Amino acid sequence: MTPDRITALFTRADGTFLCARWGRPVAPVIFGLADESLDIFRGAIRAGFAHAGHPLAETDPEMGANLMLFFVRDWSDLADIPDLDRLTDAPGLGERLERSGADQYRMFRFDADGGIRACLGFLRMGGALADSHPAQLAEALFMRCALTFAQDIAPSAAMAALIRAAYDPVLPVAATDPAHALRLAARMRAA
Repeated sequence: MTPDRITALFTRADGTFLCARWGRPVAPVIFGLADESLDIFRGAIRAGFAHAGHPLAETDPEMGANLMLFFVRDWSDLADIPDLDRLTDAPGLGERLERSGADQYRMFRFDADGGIRACLGFLRMGGALADSHPAQLAEALFMRCALTFAQDIAPSAAMAALIRAAYDPVLPVAATDPAHALRLAARMRAA
């Protein structure tokens, strides 16, 4: 993976670069899955963060859970989640996602140092994701929540290596300078 490719992965439509990782232990909670699928997603999150060398926790002292994943059949089901507008600061989120035709959506909150403080992920399982293999979807979901990717990504050994490199404790939890991609690429080559 080249520095240019890494830069592109974290460069938003407005041209800004942001590569941020979790700066605190991750306390996940998953809503809307059957028990048999829940274990698959929990396992993927546990394995992914273990590979990155980042801790999980039962609870976040400020928020309770800081990685919240919501699985719905259709975006209109978001209307049934109590206080979702307050949780997301995005009134009418379900309607906007329906209009856009999205199958998934993530939003991040950040600590003062720029590290990820919380991630809310929403997946519409009644659309194209309905036929996804649970283990593949779980791995992809972990990767998309581990860093602030600006593009859709697919699980691969290169993406796993990039995530691992980004969690190197020598690196800052967040970077807004595209030159950060050079540091990530160097760590990937050294691994």
